Amino acid sequence: MRMDINCDMGESFGSYRIGDDEKIISYVTSANIACGYHAGDPGVMAKTVELAKQHQVAVGAHPGYPDLMGYGRRSMETFPGEITNYVLYQIGALSAFARAAGLDLQHVKPHGALYNQAAREERVAQEVIHAVQAYNPELILFVLAGSLCEEMAISAGLRVAREAFPDRAYLSSGQLAPRSMPGAVLHDPEIVRERVVKLATTGMLTSIEGKEMRFKADTLCIHGDTPGAWKLADGIRSALEENGIQILPVGFNRESVE
Repeated sequence: MRMDINCDMGESFGSYRIGDDEKIISYVTSANIACGYHAGDPGVMAKTVELAKQHQVAVGAHPGYPDLMGYGRRSMETFPGEITNYVLYQIGALSAFARAAGLDLQHVKPHGALYNQAAREERVAQEVIHAVQAYNPELILFVLAGSLCEEMAISAGLRVAREAFPDRAYLSSGQLAPRSMPGAVLHDPEIVRERVVKLATTGMLTSIEGKEMRFKADTLCIHGDTPGAWKLADGIRSALEENGIQILPVGFNRESVE
């Protein structure tokens, strides 16, 4: 059995430092690197790509809306084709730094509001999918497990990696529990460890309502801007390895992704 651990990284900007990439990089296998729209800048992008290379971590583009002030977490109304161009622009930017470092991109993972809208809105999902197809149809698209975007991407012939969030509770519908719901965010490291081991070994999760549900995940997301994220990543990786789960980038495991 295998599992990927991904982390949103390279989200510092200018003199503003966000996250602790140097600590967390040792525990993850895929890095989602901000491309300058919601966070990051050319210097940070180059540094983060090099950091991933040093630790043999797979590199992916983390495109978001052009919203530095809102950190890409605010939804935007866009004209037809605008999202495709935003995503293409950002993939191209990160790909340049990856090529300069002698690396290929493994994946694309939309950020924040763009990710959430793509998970449930057909037009947004289609434009993200079109951008990935146009740039390189061999790239893996990271999608929210069980989402509309997952279904559409597979139908379009893209490879997808279904993503789960270890520190978030899920509704019985398979969707993330709203952060406003009590218990939606899990803070106990031991509970998180137990959940990821159960998910990786049985393909099952317990919903916030107490229902056992089948849940397919190829990659686990750690939010790099969460205080102490590296400790959570360390605990998750150790728990999986102790239970015989290999930790590898999704690109190394072609049979695990569609």
